[in-house]
Amino acid sequence: MLRQRVITALVLVAVLLGALAWSALAFSAVAAVVVGVGLFEWLRLAGARDAAAAAAGAAFGAALLALQWQWPGLAADAARVACGAAMLAWLGVAAALVRAQRRGIGRRSAVLVVLALLFLVAVWCAIQVLLREGAVALVSAMAIVWAADIAAYFVGRAFGRRKLASQISPGKTWAGAWGAVAAVVALAFLFRATWPGPQLVSNRIIDDFGAAAAVVLLALIVAASIVGDLFESLLKRLAGVKDSSALLPGHGGVLDRIDALLPVLPLVVLLLRGRG
Repeated sequence: MLRQRVITALVLVAVLLGALAWSALAFSAVAAVVVGVGLFEWLRLAGARDAAAAAAGAAFGAALLALQWQWPGLAADAARVACGAAMLAWLGVAAALVRAQRRGIGRRSAVLVVLALLFLVAVWCAIQVLLREGAVALVSAMAIVWAADIAAYFVGRAFGRRKLASQISPGKTWAGAWGAVAAVVALAFLFRATWPGPQLVSNRIIDDFGAAAAVVLLALIVAASIVGDLFESLLKRLAGVKDSSALLPGHGGVLDRIDALLPVLPLVVLLLRGRG
């Protein structure tokens, strides 16, 4: 199982970096496929039939790529509105997660469809904005999520006792969450000291807001990643499935891999543009 996970991860990284090295449009094409598949999986979790979900996902990805091809600046122009609306919705999701942990919650398909469209459009816009900032900016924004996820896993396994959301995702612990925050903050300031250029998202946050505020904002980014992860876990629990799909051997589905990125990338875009 571990070998399969590693092989799949290496292939995904190769595709990601290869597309970035080729061109922004090539990466946009990959991103269109990813968000299209993400919508397909999300609609299935919301109760849609496979054929309808597949058609919607394909049309969605194709429409985003066509818009990017015809109007390259459209996503950047729409980013502030889309990302702002998405973050307001994510605040509602966080409140719903608290309610689900305490009292449970039902699956409302119409609401889930609207949220799927909003969140995936917002993350698409965020990707386009970060691409315009440079490949390093985009990868460093994603790396915050990856570092948080890795730290949460290992710290949680070593020290986790108190569950973070036992009714939603029993494997997550408060120790893992705090470990993720500590790791992200420590890595951000380490990179700021060793690679002080403005290409890294964490450097921009530290330089724009100051060290003390940056600690709070980096913790907020980690919290957003956890909310995204927990929400997808809730969707799977409501649908009665373990993974969003079986498209990625050893990893589950595409949505399983991008759930934490959905709130983080729009939040990063708002932070980077908020002082402009």
